[in-house]
Amino acid sequence: MASLLNAALGAAVAAAFWTFLGFAVGRCVIPRPMVWPTAPALGWAIHSAITLPVLSWVGLSSVNVFAAAAAGVGVGIALLRIPPAAPSAEGFHPRWAFLATAGAAILALAPAVAIAPERIGDGVWLAPPIFDHSKIVIIDVIRRLGLPPANPVFGEFGEAGRTAYYYLWYFGGAELAVALGITGWEADIALTWFTAFATLGVVMGLAVWMSARSIAAVWALMFCCAASLRWLLPDFLGARLGEFLAHPSGFAGWLFQATWAPQHLMSGSCVMLAMVLMGRLARRPSAMLVATLVLIVVAGFESSTYVGGVTFAVAAIVALPFLLAGLDPQARVRFVWNLAAAAALCLVLAAPFLLDQAAALASRGRGFPIGIHPFEVLGDLFPADRRRILDLPAYWVILLVIEFPAVYLAGAAAIAILIRHGKLEPERQSAAIALAALAAAGLGIPWLLASTVGDNNDLGLRAVLPGAMVLAAFSAAGVALWLRGRGPPRWAAIVGLCGLLLGLPESGRIIYSNVADRPPQPSHDFAETPEMWAAVRRHSGPAERVANNPLFLATMTPWPVNISWALLSDRSSCFAGRELALALTSLPPERRAVIDAQFIRVFAGEADTADMRELVIRYGCRIAVVTSQDGAWNHDPFAASPYYRLVESKPDRFRIYLATAPGDGESQH
Repeated sequence: MASLLNAALGAAVAAAFWTFLGFAVGRCVIPRPMVWPTAPALGWAIHSAITLPVLSWVGLSSVNVFAAAAAGVGVGIALLRIPPAAPSAEGFHPRWAFLATAGAAILALAPAVAIAPERIGDGVWLAPPIFDHSKIVIIDVIRRLGLPPANPVFGEFGEAGRTAYYYLWYFGGAELAVALGITGWEADIALTWFTAFATLGVVMGLAVWMSARSIAAVWALMFCCAASLRWLLPDFLGARLGEFLAHPSGFAGWLFQATWAPQHLMSGSCVMLAMVLMGRLARRPSAMLVATLVLIVVAGFESSTYVGGVTFAVAAIVALPFLLAGLDPQARVRFVWNLAAAAALCLVLAAPFLLDQAAALASRGRGFPIGIHPFEVLGDLFPADRRRILDLPAYWVILLVIEFPAVYLAGAAAIAILIRHGKLEPERQSAAIALAALAAAGLGIPWLLASTVGDNNDLGLRAVLPGAMVLAAFSAAGVALWLRGRGPPRWAAIVGLCGLLLGLPESGRIIYSNVADRPPQPSHDFAETPEMWAAVRRHSGPAERVANNPLFLATMTPWPVNISWALLSDRSSCFAGRELALALTSLPPERRAVIDAQFIRVFAGEADTADMRELVIRYGCRIAVVTSQDGAWNHDPFAASPYYRLVESKPDRFRIYLATAPGDGESQH
């Protein structure tokens, strides 16, 4: 099982190294009040975007990871000798900086603890968010086999395959695992905490810079923590709530998504920083600023195509004419050339990811990955032929008010007033305009567009993240200014504070669920599986694939996923189940359904000779494990198959089979 001590070590190392590097770079390119709080996210983005192609070329090993870290430290020391690009008396007051940093570190524990195992009696219990963290397998496959990552959930004819998922965030976890000798699960816990901590820093830094008030950082923490008003709705709508509103889908703010989707959250922070640098580039152009912007954009895209790709592109296009309008003709030409150079460099660095994503989309055969589909807000209470039309205004006047009560109206008001009334000097004005475009894109994309690749509208659910974080920063800035007697009018601050108070009960429920609430699950059976997976590793090599029941311990998670294999096996699967195949492979839906049914049939004990032959020849299942929970335990097709032989077993627990060599005339293709 994952060790919390090892996870804490990984989190501490990540925070120390990436913060140091980000601080050294940030003092040369970031506004002074933002340097310290944004340093963790900035350091992670720069280091990850550079080391991924380097380690793909030289190989991922502990020596090379330490060498890359040493190079980062050397660069940081050299940059600390350079005077800041824009010295300023304005800064982040040490007292508030310490208080806000400590608060962020504590609040970041709420997402991280949800990924950790909890021992209760003789069982090991998991919180629901572990479902989305089954992608820990990407960390393990990178740590075990190097770069680019082989496909850990499916393979045919002995091929390693490629992971059809944006994996830069997981690459950061693999670096921690390789450097510190910890498991992928432990690295995921560490990186989840670091991501939450780093993204809070970006929101805090932006709030402080926009308000010129250090106390805004503390307000930013609270606004990030605030959740939805759904807990209030049953008191007003009662049993009709399910008819009035569509079922909640994960469309939420920082606290919820920091737990379930940290890779998208980190991408959102990169996008926010990129918009700040884009606004700064319009006023203070420099080669180092262009280079930093390129690395941050690449890191955002390679962590989330939806956030760092689609959302950033829309926001940049929206912001560009407004930024150009505020410049003189000579500055406009220079700005356009700098942006063109940055865009070209981004395309070069991100080319491998772009090609992989294009190839995966072509293989899936689903056409264009984004379609026009208004966000579904209203429920069956409204006639179906009118509901989709009514959803258009309901998104803005109902859904956003419910899901973001603390930041939606207050943040939008603060942005409008700060920009319109000229309360910001030119550099902050440009950044505010760029961030306003990001907020508009973050809220506007889910309103009309939807992804068509998977079962969920991942584009809509994740695109809102940077918009919500921008609104949180400006809400905090607005309240801080109002308390000082200037800034946004009293009504905007009061709306924000009331929304904050009303959103905190739901925040408490989310934190309680992450920390203490564990739904019924076969915790005792799960606690016994590390021994089984250790036996599997004894009989298999790092690159060999294992077959097990895709539905093994399926009730450990809210939706069926092969979680025991994902967290504990440290081996690739020949087919890990529908949910993981949907995310990490480029299999067309029809083919994926056929394979899923085939593997379920095998481990239900209903396989025929052709199924067993395909496991060995087609899917490369070098090793297979049957458990006492499988239907195949009493009707074992592996025991009767000439393609497998028993190599280890434990009564009433598991049997491990090893594939025999193909017979004469058998072909590997």
